[in-house]
Amino acid sequence: MSERGSRLRGAITALVTPFDDSGRVDENALAALAGWQVDQGIHGIAPCGTTGEGATLTDEEHGRVIGVVVQAVAGRVPVVAGCGSNDTRRTIVGARRAASAGADALLVVSPYYNKPNRSGMVAHYRAVAEATGLPVMVYNVPGRTGQDLGADLILELAEIDGVTSVKEASADLDQIASILASRPQGFGVFSGDDSLALPTVALGADGVVSVAGNEAPGPM
Repeated sequence: MSERGSRLRGAITALVTPFDDSGRVDENALAALAGWQVDQGIHGIAPCGTTGEGATLTDEEHGRVIGVVVQAVAGRVPVVAGCGSNDTRRTIVGARRAASAGADALLVVSPYYNKPNRSGMVAHYRAVAEATGLPVMVYNVPGRTGQDLGADLILELAEIDGVTSVKEASADLDQIASILASRPQGFGVFSGDDSLALPTVALGADGVVSVAGNEAPGPM
């Protein structure tokens, strides 16, 4: 398992993916943005998430974006690559692509639309965690997936070998507090909402996966 990816902390930018006027990924702009993020003091970068157009990138674009970011940061901060979908097999393919591109960890949104039951959700994350050996950050964002994992299920997922953290974007501080109170030792909890980053960290969370970090990585 990636040592760097299993010890995430602080402010991680949910990086945008720049495109040129023809609709192609602007790799030069992407590399410059990723490098600037590190120069400004950010603690990690998460390409290909919701903010990075992860759901609409082609497979080739997905691999290239991660590879460009990995090359630009040159090991200075961990790269947490988005690869989640509502299809376990597709998610595993994306996870392996991210691993091949040099990612340090995986950001895996809970399956949307299908909304699997509890046992299905556990089976999904276990399969993804076993596919590459990279640390997995669960992404709970009910506003986009239509299903809140809830504290009990997140804590069950935290017991899966390789599931090392959660990006909590439920906007429910009571739920976040419950996860923090009962999480296994070493399991990371990150705010998925910039507006709740401060109270979440005040409760004991490890940091934030931030959209605002694209504009202001230093202050974040």
